[in-house]
Amino acid sequence: MPSVAFYTLGCKVNFYDTEAIWQLFKKEGYEQVDFETSTADVYLINTCTVTNTGDKKSRQIIRRAIRRNPDAVIAVTGCYAQTSPAEIMDIPGVDLVIGTQDRDKLMDYIRQIQRDRKPVNAVRNIMKTREFEELDVPNFADRTRAFLKIQEGCNNFCTFCIIPWSRGLSRSRDPQSVIRQARQLVAAGYKEIVLTGIHTGGYGDDLDDYRLSDLLRDLDKIEGLKRIRISSIEASQIDEAMIEVLNRSDKMCRHLHIPLQAGDDSVLKRMRRKYTTEEYADKIRLIKRAMPGVAITTDVIVGFPGETDEMFENGYRFMEELGFSEMHVFPYSKRTGTPAARMTDQVDEEVKHERVHRLIDLSERMQLQYAEQFVGQVLDVIPERDYKGAPGSGLVMGYSDNYLQVVFDGTEDLIGSLCRVQITEAGVNECRGRLVRVLESHGRGAAAAGI
Repeated sequence: MPSVAFYTLGCKVNFYDTEAIWQLFKKEGYEQVDFETSTADVYLINTCTVTNTGDKKSRQIIRRAIRRNPDAVIAVTGCYAQTSPAEIMDIPGVDLVIGTQDRDKLMDYIRQIQRDRKPVNAVRNIMKTREFEELDVPNFADRTRAFLKIQEGCNNFCTFCIIPWSRGLSRSRDPQSVIRQARQLVAAGYKEIVLTGIHTGGYGDDLDDYRLSDLLRDLDKIEGLKRIRISSIEASQIDEAMIEVLNRSDKMCRHLHIPLQAGDDSVLKRMRRKYTTEEYADKIRLIKRAMPGVAITTDVIVGFPGETDEMFENGYRFMEELGFSEMHVFPYSKRTGTPAARMTDQVDEEVKHERVHRLIDLSERMQLQYAEQFVGQVLDVIPERDYKGAPGSGLVMGYSDNYLQVVFDGTEDLIGSLCRVQITEAGVNECRGRLVRVLESHGRGAAAAGI
């Protein structure tokens, strides 16, 4: 039986894409082996290019695979492969570079390489691509949540970001295809679906008269689906139709990830973000009114070129006022090839470091404040795994619909079930709870064997 080993760098979309590529190998009779410990016939590295370090790490992993088994086929895909195929082809031992499209042709290329051992550069211009690449993932190992990719690419061209050049322009998956795949996932026993993409909220930008709010309305009608989560959405994409869906649907999770990036208008402008702080705050207020108790998480870039102490303080106060339930804080890092990397007023690394720490402290304070309001309340939790902090101690861990990580007494057979849990104690990263009752045990029997 031929074997394949995968290594994935970067974001959740890359991990989804790797799972989808594994389905192609599986159909051809391959078995999957561990990248670190096994010798495989094919090594596939799914690369990241979001930072310069992503490129460097990708090259290191490619070389590691070549050392493992010089006779294996070394295939490289993903964002770094898309933007710099020549750099990767220059690494002796690389057989195939394929980028972020045409992956349905992957097995043909591999067969061809095994036959005549000639390296292939299969990357073509992503900017000309207008079709969504249909690659399905019918199940997810060790997951109680299913990810469903509905969109690819981005039209925003923020000044710090290379992604439109590695993923192309925004293209949406056909609505019928999304609904069909969602039904299959529910039939396989999944109760929660996470809609994902490079710029998920941009779904429908390239479709006639069909937006993300329409898709959510259609998904809402699927029998047996309990939760719909959106991986990320921009403030500018939250319109009245979206608010109405959030207001009306009992399947929409009370959790939205809405990237802010900076809390100062002059920084947002230089980043080429499509909103002001005032517009952003207005959208947050509307959402909180439509979904009481909603968790709003966000991304923040610290030390963007030209960010003065005053701009940072403005942002700090703005974030504190909005009251996020968690912030993902990143120091700005130069990405070669982006306008921001060429800006002259780069911020000193030590200043960045100090600001990052202040925002992480703020985030933890807000996380605790958010969680504390739910102590004593009963929430629906779907346990995902045995509690990592103390394996085998009769505790399980899962997420509530508003994305609190809850640890409570329970055995592993609860995993995947919909449980009512009373929150007994709030914490920064996890809350403690008490199982009240099991609403629905998991329907993941024969259909989900091997998950």
